[in-house]
Amino acid sequence: MTPKANKKVRKAVLPVAGLGTRFLPATKAIPKEMLPIVDKPLIQYAVEECVASGIEHIIFVTGRHKSAIEDHFDLAPELEAFLDERGKPEQARIVREISDGAQISYTRQSVALGLGHAVLCAAELVGDEPFAVLLGDVIMDGKTPATRELAEIYEATSAGVIHVEEVRSERVHLYGIIDAEPALNEDPRWHNRLLQVKNLVEKPSADKAPSHFGVAGRYVLPPEIFEFLKHTKPGTGGEIQLTDALCKLAEQNRLLASVYEGKTRDAGDKLGFLQATVELGMRDPKLGKDFRAYLKGLKL
Repeated sequence: MTPKANKKVRKAVLPVAGLGTRFLPATKAIPKEMLPIVDKPLIQYAVEECVASGIEHIIFVTGRHKSAIEDHFDLAPELEAFLDERGKPEQARIVREISDGAQISYTRQSVALGLGHAVLCAAELVGDEPFAVLLGDVIMDGKTPATRELAEIYEATSAGVIHVEEVRSERVHLYGIIDAEPALNEDPRWHNRLLQVKNLVEKPSADKAPSHFGVAGRYVLPPEIFEFLKHTKPGTGGEIQLTDALCKLAEQNRLLASVYEGKTRDAGDKLGFLQATVELGMRDPKLGKDFRAYLKGLKL
């Protein structure tokens, strides 16, 4: 008998309900996710990763004052027609492609109760399927789209899987840190990069961290995670932490970690946002050369 294939990862959840307080006053009226990096809002990088990873249905978990996100990913026939009439077909194409590639749905997190609660808010739209979670302020840049790699691992193993990266000792307190050991895996695609997660610790001090591998903001999870989240008790600040539910998966030996080989840009704070802007600006095919020259000529 042929083994039953694991379900394909078709859906992704993007939690975007946060208030973006680290970017005030810019985020008083504009969602943090809509702040531009070069010529695209931050959240568009995650959506493009979803499309490149074969995701068919993107679910935004929004909050109040996030309508700009919905407007950005909505159709804009008037704008497209205006650009076409003015002889700007390339710009019309760019606008058109923003809303192409995947079905988009929205659900509301009415009260900010943590990442775990935000993911739980998407349970009805996800249904009984595996799904990806992408933190929208993290830009992942590698040969293979980060979410696609995790989806392929899930589809091969049926285990939940997260991306991790090695972080410096002075920064481990900013991450969820894994306690893990090498996974038994013969697939050459992931040789020596897959770890079996035994436990996760949320933002430990350097002396108590079980490793230097921090969760990098990409997850592919089985639908059973919703049951764990429903029974997860609120922690610090009354928030429901996704980490606690991941620990339940780990207890069942159903959570893997993949050491990410690409570049991770955490644009969730001002310094990281500036660094991402500079790095992606230098890579821009139209602006990169002149921008590099400008940076080299700076005299501070």
